[in-house]
Amino acid sequence: MIRCLIVDDEPLALHILEDYISKVPFMELVKSTTNPIEALTLVQDGNIDLVFLDVQMPELTGIQFLRIANGKTKVILTTAYPQYALEGYELDVVDYLLKPIAFDRFFKAAQKAQGIIQPAKVAAPEPVQVQQQQNDFLSDFIFVKSEHKIQKVYLHQILFIEGLKDYISIFTTAERIITLQNMKKMEDTLPEKHFIRVHKSYIVALNKIDSIERSRIRIGDKIIPVGDTYRDDFFKIIDGKNV
Repeated sequence: MIRCLIVDDEPLALHILEDYISKVPFMELVKSTTNPIEALTLVQDGNIDLVFLDVQMPELTGIQFLRIANGKTKVILTTAYPQYALEGYELDVVDYLLKPIAFDRFFKAAQKAQGIIQPAKVAAPEPVQVQQQQNDFLSDFIFVKSEHKIQKVYLHQILFIEGLKDYISIFTTAERIITLQNMKKMEDTLPEKHFIRVHKSYIVALNKIDSIERSRIRIGDKIIPVGDTYRDDFFKIIDGKNV
């Protein structure tokens, strides 16, 4: 069982999370409290596996709590303020739940926590299988209309894609290709395992990212912003890759 603690200064939020935890068979509620100092004592005693932690609290903010706890427990942040997501992920939180929290979203976060705290024994892919997956990606391609021709574009050469008013630009390791295809269609065409939309105007190749600083991605000399709408999903994927 995963031993859980809820910390929130709103009694209604405590009640909702208490109810949610009671519905999850692999979770056990140790305590729910509006007092972050009391919660820190429980964490430091080593009795807690997972904390559902509010960010905005009067005595001690969730971010301050995280810094003091210093990795002694896993944490899922719960808040109505999405601007804290990046700082939370930099402090290695398991997940970030925006209020009001739906149960299906809560359960997804609970499963993620279970995979970290009680990791299942999953067989590693056979080397031949991994090699085949890599070969498939290297040989895969799409066709796009460019000027008066249809051009083949290999997926492994794509760095990022920029959407402009009436067309998109595909930046590859070799060239820039301009096509009238829209961003939504391009997003649906590309394999989500390798590409992610990070802004209304940008899709990036995950394996081409050189660095991430705050809400900016660097690919070569290009700085690409991470939009508010896409920030949570992007950092969940990055976090899942143990970057």
